[in-house]
Amino acid sequence: MASKGTQSIDKGALVVQPLDAPSDELIYWLSKSPQERMEALEQMRRTVYGYDANATRLQRSFEVAELPSR
Repeated sequence: MASKGTQSIDKGALVVQPLDAPSDELIYWLSKSPQERMEALEQMRRTVYGYDANATRLQRSFEVAELPSR
């Protein structure tokens, strides 16, 4: 185990910039076509929510309601 004070921060890995500066992520995604962005969005959605081939369609359901007699 390293003794206290022997570790240092790599200051080359840290970048300080204004809050209104565009992020590298924004620049990256703006360089992609709309089709590539939609494909990436779908991949992220599947990663987060999962993908079930049986649930690709909406499930049909109905209920029979009986009307009160007059």
